[in-house]
Amino acid sequence: MDMAAQRQQVDENYDQFQRVLGSILAEHEGKIALMRDGEIVAFFDTVRDALKCANDRFPDGIYSLQDVTREPIDLGVFSHAGG
Repeated sequence: MDMAAQRQQVDENYDQFQRVLGSILAEHEGKIALMRDGEIVAFFDTVRDALKCANDRFPDGIYSLQDVTREPIDLGVFSHAGG
């Protein structure tokens, strides 16, 4: 996947996350959401757990993580193309 397509994936995930945040906040606040293709794949207690699952499940390395919180927190871009 080229960088433009990768960036599009990350942007799509973020946009979709913002749309559903209100509906997931009560149940998943404080968790880390693993996202791929605009979908939340799973929730985790720690970034480390989310990264382990993401790397195991998505060997191409294309995914993003979002912190489920009322305040925007930048976790950085946890997405990259595997080689």
